[in-house]
Amino acid sequence: MDLGLHERERNVQRDVTEILESGITDPVALRAALSRLNGEYGLLIEREGEQVILRTAELAAERSKLASLVEQGIALSAEKDLGALMGRIISSAMGLTHADGGTLYLRTPENTLRFVIVHNGTLNVHLGEGEEAEISFPDVPLYLSDGEPNHQNVVSHAVLRERTINIADAYDDGDFDFTGTRAFDERAGYRSTSFLTVPLKPRGGEVIGALQLINSLDQKTGEAIPFSEDFTGFVEAVASLGATALANRDLVEAQKDLLNGFIKLIAGAIDAKSPYTGGHCERVPVLAEMLARVATEAEDGPFADFAFTTEEEWGEFHIAAWLHDCGKVTTPEFVVDKATKLETIYNRIHEIRMRFEVLLRDEEILALRKLLAGNHSTDQVMDSLDRRKKRLADDFAFVAECNVGAEFLSEEKIERLNRIAELTWSRTLDDRLGLSHLEEERKRAAEPVAPTLPVKEALLADKPEHRVPRPLGKREAPFGANPHNFRMDVPEYEYDFGELHNLGIRAGTLSPEERFKINGHIIQTIDMLGKLKFPKHLARVPEYAGSHHETMIGTGYPRKLVREEMSVPARIMAIADIFEALTASDRPYKKAKTLSEAIRIMGFMVKDQHIDPDLFRLFLAKGIHRDYADRYLSPDQIDEVDVTPHLAG
Repeated sequence: MDLGLHERERNVQRDVTEILESGITDPVALRAALSRLNGEYGLLIEREGEQVILRTAELAAERSKLASLVEQGIALSAEKDLGALMGRIISSAMGLTHADGGTLYLRTPENTLRFVIVHNGTLNVHLGEGEEAEISFPDVPLYLSDGEPNHQNVVSHAVLRERTINIADAYDDGDFDFTGTRAFDERAGYRSTSFLTVPLKPRGGEVIGALQLINSLDQKTGEAIPFSEDFTGFVEAVASLGATALANRDLVEAQKDLLNGFIKLIAGAIDAKSPYTGGHCERVPVLAEMLARVATEAEDGPFADFAFTTEEEWGEFHIAAWLHDCGKVTTPEFVVDKATKLETIYNRIHEIRMRFEVLLRDEEILALRKLLAGNHSTDQVMDSLDRRKKRLADDFAFVAECNVGAEFLSEEKIERLNRIAELTWSRTLDDRLGLSHLEEERKRAAEPVAPTLPVKEALLADKPEHRVPRPLGKREAPFGANPHNFRMDVPEYEYDFGELHNLGIRAGTLSPEERFKINGHIIQTIDMLGKLKFPKHLARVPEYAGSHHETMIGTGYPRKLVREEMSVPARIMAIADIFEALTASDRPYKKAKTLSEAIRIMGFMVKDQHIDPDLFRLFLAKGIHRDYADRYLSPDQIDEVDVTPHLAG
């Protein structure tokens, strides 16, 4: 039956569709399928249908390559491990072209091309990409010793010209020097025939390396054949995708390095700001990460469910540890460095000493006047003078001892300070001369009219001008809008430099105002970090960094958190900060503790529920205190520590 042309075409289309839907794409198999079609219109199929099917097969193959390319592009963009990323670039290109070998080169700052991955299937060579065998091939220079571009080597030529080079047979090529290749072939019993060299260039960027494929293999015979031009575009696409992925990774790493460098710069500036906290911001991260690592490795007990499992989580904790004291950049140095009670910018004990010197001179003058008057015996006058001078010397020695703050100040000592303060001396010079503008304002606010000279003054005094009011806006609301829920007791004044006020400090050298200023560094830390737009994987940096002065029972600062409100990393930070501070040998206000003293003090802190007992036991059980001591403590601090009493839970 003679079918019409259109009907025959429809039948052809139907049967072709059936063959395509059967999944056959190989041209040989497709031709075999043609012979089984109805002979009534076979001629038409032979003339037209075969071309359709063969073209469809080609399109299917192209579609498969495109799908593979898209898949590889997604995989390349998602790969974070550098070795795996470079290995994927090589394997993708080799798979597309059926290449027997492949080499990935990366450009160095010295303008050379370094071998980073070398693969060869026939020789079973797999170098680089985390393999144990190292690559010993010398770099390929982009420029010769005389400074001229190196166009002798095909890979350097491709990079310099930024174009793909396809060589059918290296042994017949006269454009490039393949001496090294031939020498390698001779040693390995191999023949490097066809080469496809593609520069690695991210879109809009500079060439960062090259991809070189060797010996495209015929899928039937396994013989080396030239690389088909049909593959070139796909290989260039893979190279571009790989170059972009590598460039993006380098950019991310550069940003990480910049961030870490900036973080360490801030920490270093804080340590450099005060010679007495030098190294604290550097040592705390080491200690914190040691404890976090053993907590992560715990398979049972309180920390069985805790672990840092990703690089991002470790990075987040690392940044928080380095920035835990970043707020100290705002803390005045004279407060941070305050080594004695009377110290501000300088130690004011010298002023008080001079007042005692004045009194001593006054006593001598009084004695001499009595002798000149002739109303007293010389022995009586001199005995009285010696007693008064001894008393003044003893009183000054006591004041000086109180100023050091090495011991707790008892009520009895406070009373003696007050008695000494009742002594008076005569000031004959105007004390309003040479003052700063702000100091003069405080002076006039407290005493609008200057007294007539000379004037009697207390030997030790808390004067109104010693009290520095809080800045406007910070008096009623010192924390502003307080979005972080800070809950700290705020002293009435910004500073109080009163002499009795400071000499009467019970323990240490800091007044309540200065203690608040010191503690305020954590407020600044939280405020500063809270203003940074951290990405999602760093969102917990402020929480980790800002909780290391909290306790387990809500007696810490600045938010009076309890244990349940603090994460494990935040509690780790507290232990690291305390242990480093106790054992630090660069603090002016205390002697460095020995290892046993530090552990004993922290044991009391566990009993007082200041630090996490489970973490402290883990800290001791894993010997972190000893490992840290071996690295950072002086030999005279490292003594025997019996941790057994502290391990009972």
